[in-house]
Formats: sequence, structure tokens, C-alpha cells
Amino acid sequence: MTGRTHELNVDKTTIGRVEDNTFQVAEPSVSSHHCEVLLRGSDVVVKDLNSTNGTFVNGEKVSESVIKPGQILRLGQVELRLETDAPAAAAKKKIDQTLVMQRGVSLDELEQGTRGGGFDTKGSGFSKKDNKGNKVFWIVAAVVGLVIVVVLIYTLTTISGR
Repeated sequence: MTGRTHELNVDKTTIGRVEDNTFQVAEPSVSSHHCEVLLRGSDVVVKDLNSTNGTFVNGEKVSESVIKPGQILRLGQVELRLETDAPAAAAKKKIDQTLVMQRGVSLDELEQGTRGGGFDTKGSGFSKKDNKGNKVFWIVAAVVGLVIVVVLIYTLTTISGR
């Protein structure tokens, strides 16, 4: 994604992982409809759309915030920078310097609970794993054990019969 740009030339630009967004960011840490960027007069406003991993401006989690040129907008593990009408080559060079930083879950986010992050909210949040390989192993072990018992009985009866 380094070097990609998108000109904000409409009042509302949606950003997210799926194709129906104005600006698609095909990255698993970005929600399908992550946020929208709104042009309100001379202000550029970013509004989170209840994303799973949050929307951050300069490291601070926001639900809606004005973003200024040069500030970093982070969606999941992807960082974007709002640039002014600088030449494309200069903008591309600045974007090349952006580093994607991995981030874990903060204690505050854990205390708030899940917000549709892939957990079963009606149950315990966990489901039993179906392990067919384990079942096959035990069936084969039982058959092998049964064969060993039959061979032992046959051997003992032939030795006793002599």
C-alpha cells in the first residue's frame, strides 16, 4: 500500500476493506467499512464507523475528529497521512517513510468487552473444536488393540493344545 494516494474531491469518502468503499484498503486489520472522511468547509473530519480495531489520529483513539495536514490516521495496522496539495512526488516520498506498527489490545479495550470482533456474544465466546483426526486415531488404536488380543488368545490356545 506504500505510495497509494486518494484525492478527497467529494464531501464523503468511505474507507474500508471491501470493494464498495471509495478508498479500499485490502488489509485484514481494517474493517469492511472502517471510517469515513468528510469535507466540512475547510475542515477534514474522520468518523469511525464502529470499526473492530478502532480509528486513531496521531495515536489517539477517536470516534470523530478533525484531522490536519501531516497528521497520521491509523486504521488497524495501516497508517495514512493527510497531505496538502503538494506535488505528487513529494507526497509519495513522505508516504514511503510511513512505518506500519503492530499494536496489541489495550486493557481499556478488554474491559469494554467485544464489539462484534468475531466472538459469539450469545454464548461463552468459545466453541468446541471438532477434531476428526483424534477420532480416527482412537478407532485405529482400538482395532489394533483388538487384533493384538485376538492374536494372543490364538497363540495361547494353540500352545495350550499341544
